[in-house]
Amino acid sequence: MPIRDWPSAERPREKLLAHGAQALTDAELLAIFLRTGVTGKSAVDLARELLADYGGLPGLLAADQRRFCAGKGLGAAKYAQLQAVLELSRRYLFSRIGGEDALSDVQCTRDYLKLRLYGSPHEIFACLFLDTRNRVIRYEELFRGTVDGASVHPREVVRRVLETNAAAVIFAHNHPSGIAEPSQADLRITERLRAALALIDVRVLDHFVIGAGEGVSFAERGLL
Repeated sequence: MPIRDWPSAERPREKLLAHGAQALTDAELLAIFLRTGVTGKSAVDLARELLADYGGLPGLLAADQRRFCAGKGLGAAKYAQLQAVLELSRRYLFSRIGGEDALSDVQCTRDYLKLRLYGSPHEIFACLFLDTRNRVIRYEELFRGTVDGASVHPREVVRRVLETNAAAVIFAHNHPSGIAEPSQADLRITERLRAALALIDVRVLDHFVIGAGEGVSFAERGLL
């Protein structure tokens, strides 16, 4: 049955307007984005199928253009719209942490880093460079590959800190496995970076490990 023939209270758009976006399931939110279904499937049916195929929203949002556009009822226009929505979300969260003390809203910082890093098939080591008031100057992905002593170079981090004139930093990297628990290698490289940056009076405020669910904060765990 087409969505227009559903009871008003069950239609995703009307449900959102009546109860707020938080009341909708992932499939219902995605259905509003898709707008229309395909022959034999409503937009909600198509949304549920997409989420199942990609293993949920993170997999769908991280899908490459070729695979996404190959899906029935999708295409380049839908892919462009989805990427625009994703980038708007990133910019919104960046504006939240960029204009004030990044430590005043740890959850917002965590959400921003998760949106940047979760879903990548390889490990990315990134840095938020902060000024003397802990406001974000910029976000930058510094290294790709396994995060260990061989791939993360303290002197390169020091060089970028000096170039950005940062007074403090927040590190982050993802675990493609989805397990966000810090490894011994994560602890070792964090300590090496902290020691190197201490020589130029730059503070390491936190290090987030991004996986499935909530990202782990070293500061919250007492690891810094």
